[in-house]
Amino acid sequence: MAKVFLGFAAVFLVGLGAVGTARSEEPPRPAAVAAVDESEPVAVPEPSEKAMTFYRTGMGFWAFNRLWAIALPAVILFSGFSARIRNLAAWIGRSRSGTVAVYVVLYLFLTALIELPFDYYQGFVRLHAYGLSNQTLAKWAQDHALDLAVNTGVAVLIALGAYAFLRFDPRRWWLYMALASIPFLFLGVFVKPLWIDPLFNDFGPMHDKALERSILDLADRAGIASGRVFEVDKSVDTKAVNAYVTGFLGSKRIVLWDTLLKRLGEREVLFVMAHEMGHYVLGHVVRSIFLSFAVTLVGLYFVHRLAHRLIERHRGRFGFDDLRDVASVPLILVLLQVAVLGLSPAAMAYSRYQEHEADRFAIDLTGMNHSGGTAFVKLQQENLGNPRPGWVYKIFRASHPSIGDRIDFCNNHRRTTDGPATPDAGRPGPLAEPPHD
Repeated sequence: MAKVFLGFAAVFLVGLGAVGTARSEEPPRPAAVAAVDESEPVAVPEPSEKAMTFYRTGMGFWAFNRLWAIALPAVILFSGFSARIRNLAAWIGRSRSGTVAVYVVLYLFLTALIELPFDYYQGFVRLHAYGLSNQTLAKWAQDHALDLAVNTGVAVLIALGAYAFLRFDPRRWWLYMALASIPFLFLGVFVKPLWIDPLFNDFGPMHDKALERSILDLADRAGIASGRVFEVDKSVDTKAVNAYVTGFLGSKRIVLWDTLLKRLGEREVLFVMAHEMGHYVLGHVVRSIFLSFAVTLVGLYFVHRLAHRLIERHRGRFGFDDLRDVASVPLILVLLQVAVLGLSPAAMAYSRYQEHEADRFAIDLTGMNHSGGTAFVKLQQENLGNPRPGWVYKIFRASHPSIGDRIDFCNNHRRTTDGPATPDAGRPGPLAEPPHD
């Protein structure tokens, strides 16, 4: 439930990472190029056959996952099994709130067990088969258990709030829930880098102090005061490369994966950092959260309008006759998944717009068109990316412009300013979409 609601309400937030371990000795980062003609265009490389196979099979898994996310709660709902879980939760939890909390824990534990083979194959076996993962099975299992624990805790809080609003005002609960999502998401963006991310990753200061100094100087030029740069040990988990910004106010930070630092040259890293700084300066976090509010509002209203009709028609099979009954959780999840399919294209389009604006900011700030293009080439190659994905991927899955489009933009856009210097909160967003199904 937590993943569904948070993914629906905050499609722009970075997913949880993996637990870090002791850092291994890393090879020297590629040296900076002494002289680079930043006006020289960069060719978009053809994807490898392995990359295209990864892309095509990934689209198949994406379609399966979307259908599964609807089918599983629908089976639990129409079989009446949700009502039986509710009865057990009521016996254990005693109170109304206790029943809600216990139900959510039981529901998520049950579905996690059912989905374990799929998660294992897609998150461990498949990524190893394509050479994208370094994780041991024990490490994957530990990460998976931590992820389940964190999401269960969040889901309990969401469910307690949702059913409290349903009892308080059954006609306008969806409005109150959407309004409550605003401070909830702000709090999540603030808390996640401080207490959640360290459960999964080993964050520390950059080892290359000269490069860190260059990044901080760039931050000063961008108008970002007291910027903090962290290097995270991701090579223990993955061979993919990435970087992102996260946090809000006192918790904001720029994070570079150690895999990225190993594979990119200095000018390429500085372009990446300028992109991430653009998210801060352009105030994307506030815009994203309020767009998430709008999407959440529409989606929950959709649930409100359809749920009562379905309960009226199928109350005998459901085992409940009121949306305020916690046994309605799978009904809400089914309708939210349908809403996600309908609303995600607009959310993804806005996310791509923000990423494009951050790319523009990076070029305007640094003038590093060529280095930006070569950085994207390396992202494509290391992450087994398809530079020109099909329209289904673009509309429903792509939170970032395609690598091909981003390289084309680096080739064609010319610096128009020395870079905006209007400090503001930044939106947490990775430089690229990490490999996923």
